[in-house]
Amino acid sequence: MATQMLPLLPALLTVLLISWTAAQEVDWHFDSAKCRYALGMEDGTIPDSDITASSAWSDSTEAKHGRLSTGEGDGAWCPAGPVFPSGSEYLQVDLHKLHFLSVVGTQGRHADGLGREFARSYRLRYSRDGRNWMTWKDRWGQEVVSGNENTYDVVLKDLGPPIIARMVRFYPLADRVMSVCLRVELYGCVWKDGLKAYTAPVGHVMDLSGTPVYLNDSIYDGSKEAGVMFGGLGQLCDGVLGGNDFTESKELRVWPGYDYMGWNREMLGQPTVDIEFHFEKTRVFHTMQVHSNHRHTQNVRVFNEVVCEFKASLLSPWAEPALSLQVPLSDLHDPSSRTISLPLGGQPAQILRCRFAFSDRWLLISEISFFSMPFEDGSVLPPLPSSSTRPLNATSPHTPSPTNGTSSPTAGLPVAKDDSSNTAILIGCLVGIILLLLAVIAVILWRQYWKKLLGKAQGSLSSDELRVHLSVPSDNVVINNTNTHTYSSRYQRIHTFPDDRDREGEYQEPSTVLRPREQRDSTEASGGGGSVPHYAEADIISLQGVSGNNTYAVPALSATPTDCPPLPELPRERLIFKEKLGEGQFGEVHLCEIENPQDLANLEFPFNVRKGRPLLVAVKILRPDASKNARNDFLKEVKILSRLKDPNIIRLLGVCVSSDPLCMVTEYMESGDLNQYLSHRVLLDKTGPSHNTPTISYPALISMASQIASGMKFLSSLNFVHRDLATRNCLVGGERGEGEESGGERQIKIADFGMSRNLYAGDYYRIQGRAVLPIRWMAWECILMGKFTTASDVWAFGVTLWEMLSVCQEQPYSHMTDEQVIDNAGEFFRDQGRQVYLSRPAVCPQGLYELMLSCWNRDCKLRPSFAYIHSFLTEDAMNMV
Repeated sequence: MATQMLPLLPALLTVLLISWTAAQEVDWHFDSAKCRYALGMEDGTIPDSDITASSAWSDSTEAKHGRLSTGEGDGAWCPAGPVFPSGSEYLQVDLHKLHFLSVVGTQGRHADGLGREFARSYRLRYSRDGRNWMTWKDRWGQEVVSGNENTYDVVLKDLGPPIIARMVRFYPLADRVMSVCLRVELYGCVWKDGLKAYTAPVGHVMDLSGTPVYLNDSIYDGSKEAGVMFGGLGQLCDGVLGGNDFTESKELRVWPGYDYMGWNREMLGQPTVDIEFHFEKTRVFHTMQVHSNHRHTQNVRVFNEVVCEFKASLLSPWAEPALSLQVPLSDLHDPSSRTISLPLGGQPAQILRCRFAFSDRWLLISEISFFSMPFEDGSVLPPLPSSSTRPLNATSPHTPSPTNGTSSPTAGLPVAKDDSSNTAILIGCLVGIILLLLAVIAVILWRQYWKKLLGKAQGSLSSDELRVHLSVPSDNVVINNTNTHTYSSRYQRIHTFPDDRDREGEYQEPSTVLRPREQRDSTEASGGGGSVPHYAEADIISLQGVSGNNTYAVPALSATPTDCPPLPELPRERLIFKEKLGEGQFGEVHLCEIENPQDLANLEFPFNVRKGRPLLVAVKILRPDASKNARNDFLKEVKILSRLKDPNIIRLLGVCVSSDPLCMVTEYMESGDLNQYLSHRVLLDKTGPSHNTPTISYPALISMASQIASGMKFLSSLNFVHRDLATRNCLVGGERGEGEESGGERQIKIADFGMSRNLYAGDYYRIQGRAVLPIRWMAWECILMGKFTTASDVWAFGVTLWEMLSVCQEQPYSHMTDEQVIDNAGEFFRDQGRQVYLSRPAVCPQGLYELMLSCWNRDCKLRPSFAYIHSFLTEDAMNMV
């Protein structure tokens, strides 16, 4: 049968590929979660000429010195006079193009201890044209942004709502007359959409069983007169798609209906909602996507027709004829919200006016985005993407009408067929038959080919499955990540998890952290689970932890009170909160100080802290509203971590479990994590330092790596699997050798809370079910089969060693997308010589690179042990140059 059907395979595969391509490209709306790059204040990409200010103390405190984490001049921008509570002094950054700004960072002036100025709060103003300035307000209408509490820490503020602007001004504020200094950074990306304003009717209020649902555009930054909004941007382009239930929101503490704009046909007094879009320049428009609600049980339906008019420039007339598109409603009984793609036919325009026809009493829209290209006079129009005309069967406005003139907007235009169309039924049947035939052929070929290749091996996967599936604790989940960014040494990306929209976007005071929050669904899948297969004979304990994902897994031991003495209960009042390090699904990680730790007699760990100096600790806090399972996992983690006592493993010092919220207190190293420590340094070469950048020597790197190997040797001796070994999960302590300027080495300890840090969210691949996995550090068997062992930790160590010898200047496989990394894991499985390895760093000796390659051996049994790795790094690698 397979032989007879093989000649048809190319044609069938072509049809399937076209369908698959259309499905993949159907949704390309702007994703704000992927738009968090540092725009260049810190690294100098933004030139001095684009940074101006209202005034400055002196030449050494001019605006150009207001760059985050730099110390040029006197260390910051400082206005000439004291700042009053009203705030008239400002620091301005001109980006020259419209940018989507999602985060801002601020810092005071430290100047090696000579400066003590910082801004406790500030306002933001922004402009898209350099003439009209708007004041940023948060989702609750507050203008003042909380700033810095000291002169050196960086405070990041998530902009909710985001800003679309070309120019931004920071206005430092104070609660009294005082001097301030400021350093800033902007995070976001270029606003390629080119949209600078839209005009629309003001949204209405729905009365839902006595509960008002406000469907207004609450973040619109333009003007409102006579029931019309004009001259601004708002929720229709903020990158957030509303859910199926429009009364619920992805933001907490907001009112029902927040994610949508909505209009009532009777209140509006006309059969259509007219929205006009103004762009910076003329563009060629291929597709418009509109995300609309369809909760038909509450008289809300998607629009059934759209009529769009195009104006090539501000002074041009509206093009004739208008483009009319009818929307097929083939799933009338499905109440899910949906994104509708509308082909615009490659029409050049600077202004679009679209009329969306009501299908019911209410029309609700949360997002409108465009697929368009910049247009230059005389240029050839770019080809349409394969999906641009696929969602709707409509023609370009230039298509001549075969009928006589008529006032009907749909005259002469083909209309997409609805579910009653025989053609649609026939096409659906044909597609179903084709897919069925392909499935039969795939099964036959799989049985014939892979059975020969793998013999009796269990758990084998087909090559097609390898390409589209990722192993997670429950069922296989189809890959839905379309991230295509790359990382470089200059592009630092600040992240938040897309689903973590409950936080206010900045460090919260401990009093806020300790308050109960709204109840969450804690039954969602975490990154690991009890169903994950493994090589070890012992059972694996799965911990959700504060990050909502398994980081450690350890064989289940029958612990008793005698073999595991209880940890000391630490008084909460001794914890002084300094900084929030990160946040996860079930809790938060904070940096704290304990003053006079020697006074706490129940701290048995021999701290090397001088008298009178505070002890830095990391505090994991479980949210008070966490589920019972999360609480049990938290206590299991405390029990397990209390047994880990090694010089290169972060120690658990004590707990606060007598009352909510539950806390565990661990060591913290004064120099932070290894990734940040190395990324700010260059390797010391034989010629010696030629600049002021901090350096590190090759022997110091090898010593640090051997310390990590030593800690992992200890964990592996307990059959303990870390699952997330990387430089972000290694902390750096005090110097053990010569001074840093000579490349001195430092003490390294392995930790586990890197995943909860916003800074490293981009290192984790998020899939359906909210699982996040560090796929760029994971062995192929972890990605494809969910098998985590000490051998997979060895693989991750090889990647960690590669990071260190690259001085953490780029992400592993930075030239690959996440999906390509998963495909590469499939190449390791097939073992046909097409797998891609991380390249040898420039400073890495060949012998050390061969150790890395052995860590990435396809056969996990042939990978070296941590005992061998530690011996090699201690005895052999130190002599390599």
